[in-house]
Amino acid sequence: MFPISISIEELYSKFVQFPIICTDTRKIVPNSLFFCLKGEKFDGNLFVNEALKKGAKYVITEKNIQKTLFSKSNLSSEILVVDDVLQTLQQLALYHRKQLKIPIIGITGTNGKTTTKELMASVLSKKYKTAFTQGNLNNHIGVPLTILSIKNDDEIAIVEMGANHPGEIAELCQIAQPQYGLITNIGKAHLEGFGTIENIIETKTALYRAAQTLFVNNGEWKMENGEWKIVYYGKNTEISAEIVEMNPFLVIDLFSKKVQTQLTGNYNLSNILGAAAVGRYFNVSNDDICNAIAEYTPQNNRSQIIKKESNTIIADYYNANPTSMKAALENLLQIEAQNRLAILGDMLELGENSVSEHQAVIDFCKENNVETFFIGTHFYHLKNDSFKFFMNVEDCNNYLNNKKIENTFMLIKGSRGIALEHINLCEI
Repeated sequence: MFPISISIEELYSKFVQFPIICTDTRKIVPNSLFFCLKGEKFDGNLFVNEALKKGAKYVITEKNIQKTLFSKSNLSSEILVVDDVLQTLQQLALYHRKQLKIPIIGITGTNGKTTTKELMASVLSKKYKTAFTQGNLNNHIGVPLTILSIKNDDEIAIVEMGANHPGEIAELCQIAQPQYGLITNIGKAHLEGFGTIENIIETKTALYRAAQTLFVNNGEWKMENGEWKIVYYGKNTEISAEIVEMNPFLVIDLFSKKVQTQLTGNYNLSNILGAAAVGRYFNVSNDDICNAIAEYTPQNNRSQIIKKESNTIIADYYNANPTSMKAALENLLQIEAQNRLAILGDMLELGENSVSEHQAVIDFCKENNVETFFIGTHFYHLKNDSFKFFMNVEDCNNYLNNKKIENTFMLIKGSRGIALEHINLCEI
């Protein structure tokens, strides 16, 4: 029997029975639904039999796949055929979303959205069973997977949304349908895809146009009164805080309580306050909000503090753009330290703005007398005699093998594609 076609309603009934979604045969979970997604360098439709052999209950594949790819076994009834696998995944997520009766908070922004999301989850988890985006699953595949991960007993959900081209946030909002929205900030990122800062603004603010209740940074936005309910946080609002200390961890005065955080950088204050605003709105107590913020520890190379012998390192190389790079360098300058060093990798996806934006970072480091190692071809093509320039991480490691760095406070930051996680910290 050849594999059968299936409707979204029929597929959803199977999802209710087997509510685990897999998209990678290397991570198959028994009795899951395997979606054969396609990318530039892979085609999940080629792994139908492997997914079934590894325990997938059903495999969702496309009609145009060659029949010869299916094994001649009695498993064919577990192969479900659709016109477009990605579109089906998104439609299934939307169908599931319409069954959910819980508050869903959407969050986007150029910088800080993942940290704010995780702080928010820490705060809301003090009172509610909270579902939230895991890791960086915030795109056209990640958002559907996040929605489909929300369980019947979850009481509230946070959905992170990212974008690298115009209109993408509006598309994600059509799937997630958030009633609540928070935009951390808007800056220069993915300019290669967006083209202009105006396109970035139009794309990101689609979240505010989709939601009914907005959480708004008073220092970042001014919203016109209209059909929204607006909760302001930050400067001159009830939800504000003062930085007490920053060396390197932030200590803040929040709700008249001194809170020792595990975060560095004054740029994280607005992320903290965004999470606090959401917590207050959903009736989490001030004490629980403060405790949740104090307990949160950043992961995944996002402003992590690493101690190495006599050196202290801010590992912040999950991503980088001109806005976050400047903020990180300004934070480095504010920290009391005997010696400072910045190891900076290229900022990717800047398109025609790449040369000017990389030059601006070099100029900033020179003007502020920051000892800096620059890594990557974009920086290397602008090299001068004031700093060390390396084509790649390997070249930098070769230099570090013969140089002992001691008693230094370091910032390591760059785009994920530069792979700064491979810098040999043993030599630092």
